[in-house]
Amino acid sequence: MIDPLGWPAILGHLFLQLWPVWAGLVVLFALSLTYKRRLGLYGKLFDSTVGMIGFALVMFWVFAALFADMIITHDPLGQFSGMRNAAPGTPLRDPAGGFEYFLLGGDALARDVFSRMVMGAREVLRIAPFAAMISFMIGISLGLPAGYIGGKLDTVLTFIANLVLAFPVILLFFLLVAPEIQNTAIPRVMAGILFLMPVLFFTVLLNARFFTQPMKRNLYVGAVLVLGLWAYSGLAFNADPLGVWGMSPNLLNVFVAVVFVNAPTVFRIVRGITLDLKSRDYVAAAQTRGEGPWYVMLWEILPNARGPLIVDFCLRIGYTTILLGTLGFFGLGVAPESPDWGSTINQGRRLLTVYPHAALAPALALMSLVLGLNLLADGLREESLKD
Repeated sequence: MIDPLGWPAILGHLFLQLWPVWAGLVVLFALSLTYKRRLGLYGKLFDSTVGMIGFALVMFWVFAALFADMIITHDPLGQFSGMRNAAPGTPLRDPAGGFEYFLLGGDALARDVFSRMVMGAREVLRIAPFAAMISFMIGISLGLPAGYIGGKLDTVLTFIANLVLAFPVILLFFLLVAPEIQNTAIPRVMAGILFLMPVLFFTVLLNARFFTQPMKRNLYVGAVLVLGLWAYSGLAFNADPLGVWGMSPNLLNVFVAVVFVNAPTVFRIVRGITLDLKSRDYVAAAQTRGEGPWYVMLWEILPNARGPLIVDFCLRIGYTTILLGTLGFFGLGVAPESPDWGSTINQGRRLLTVYPHAALAPALALMSLVLGLNLLADGLREESLKD
């Protein structure tokens, strides 16, 4: 009979099990510190203690998600005899040649809490950053012309953004991911509109930059259209003939909801920055030499707005992570058996007073990732203000 592990032994096993994460962090920090003076704002981040701590926390979970298959000790969906609500360090009755312990205990369905926590990082990080990125592309694509051109265009776009922002966020999320909505064409129509914006963004970006160089322009724009529309057909309509791009209905619903809720906020931020920057001398100089409005917006104003936008991007990933956890907690949007942190916390909180480990592990993971993103944003803001 194998004896249960004490906390020193549990922590030692956890440290060893996470060796791919430690190796990744060592290599990343060594290269970043060596070449930080050549890396712009990213390199300056390493002059900020707060920024480095935040960056380390975020990259810990990024590497955990990337190497999850190497780190987990058991199948996160597998159920093991006698391990229901098992305490941390409990040995399996029949390891059958596999890992002998549940390092962080078992949940109410006899699944390994540690493996579900690690795999949950992959669930969160495959949605939050990409949803925030598409939200930013939409917000930038609409916020720049609203602030730069103004007039009726600004009035209409601002009214629509304010209309969405006036609706309670959590309630709007619940409406968008409700099962009744999933069975309609609404998610696909919204996805068709929202996912088209990144393709248009990069097309206009490259066309404005290389307008006077037709060969380069045609090559770059053509590549963006081919790859972008290929991804667009698979992600928005699940119509990729090669099966490379695709998204389950549940995941698509969550993705669309996150993008739809975040884009108006980004729009207002970009619009406000544009209103401030469009009167600067470098904008007047670009107008004087005959540059078009899209060139001025995308290649003069946008680069000079990168500091606040990068900071907000980090914060927005954190907000999105919390929203995804909230959706999972209420059982909306993701599959019930999914190891995402929100669902796992919800399943564990029912026995929180008796078996707290099942809920505490994913809750601490969620807290550490959001804390890391907030600290990273603080570090980036601190260093960007020194420019």
